[in-house]
Amino acid sequence: MAKKMIRDFQSSKNVGDLLARFENAGFQATHLAHAVALMREMNEDQNRTVFLAFTANLVASGLRGVLAQVIRQGWVDAVVTSGGSIDHDLIKSWMPYGAGSFDADDVRLHKSGTNRIGNVLVENKAYGTLEKKVQPVFKKMLAKKEVWAPSEFIAELSSVPSLAKDPHSILAACRDRKVPIFSPALIDSALGLQLFFFKQDHPEFVLDATADLKPVGNLVLNAEKTSAVILGGGPSKHFTIGCNLLRGGLDSAVYFTTAQEYDGSLSGARPKEAVSWGKVKETAAHVTVYGDATINFPLAVAGF
Repeated sequence: MAKKMIRDFQSSKNVGDLLARFENAGFQATHLAHAVALMREMNEDQNRTVFLAFTANLVASGLRGVLAQVIRQGWVDAVVTSGGSIDHDLIKSWMPYGAGSFDADDVRLHKSGTNRIGNVLVENKAYGTLEKKVQPVFKKMLAKKEVWAPSEFIAELSSVPSLAKDPHSILAACRDRKVPIFSPALIDSALGLQLFFFKQDHPEFVLDATADLKPVGNLVLNAEKTSAVILGGGPSKHFTIGCNLLRGGLDSAVYFTTAQEYDGSLSGARPKEAVSWGKVKETAAHVTVYGDATINFPLAVAGF
């Protein structure tokens, strides 16, 4: 028998109470309530390995601190993200981003040396500072060894106090909690460009993307159960579900997305499609929440 839909939200005492009422509100409110319940189940199961995957634009936004909070509180065992996330996290450790508009004059912004990510603004000087800070670190890394896996490379950057010192830093949170960061598309970023510059004088320095397949493979193969919370799509999403193909798929998954499946894109594919590939188990619990993750994910976290 169908449950009665709740119309009264004014009497909600807190976010948790509000989300409980969402369950019977219908549409994406119901999906968000189910996502919170599934995330809580992941968190409470000590025998479960949990992946957190997200895209770089979310790190450029104010969601960076929420992601770091989730990591610091021990909710996840591994992070998968794109190279731009590392850029933004490092830069935000020493300078803030600005608030702008989607309707800004982009020609004017370009002439003023300002870059726009939606309604978030990043000054060009941020990338000049990035170069000054990371190039000396690359030299020290090369002195240690010539071949680096992306996760090792990121961990080494995280270990430098002057680079990852912000309490809201994702890199610092992962360093302190000993959570590995995997980035299958690391070179598609400003950090990748800095590596290219470095290799002009030091061609012996090698970033071996395949080297991360062993540690991530060990992680999923040794896990009793695996789950994932995935914000957005692209390589971050696919690497997460793809590596779980090795063990027959994820045991549960929560997607936060704005992408649609009509074009056959991986970003828009729902968990049920991943079942056909063996990336999500046939018996897995899964929820897809459609909407802006900068709204939905903080609500979900607050709902714990």
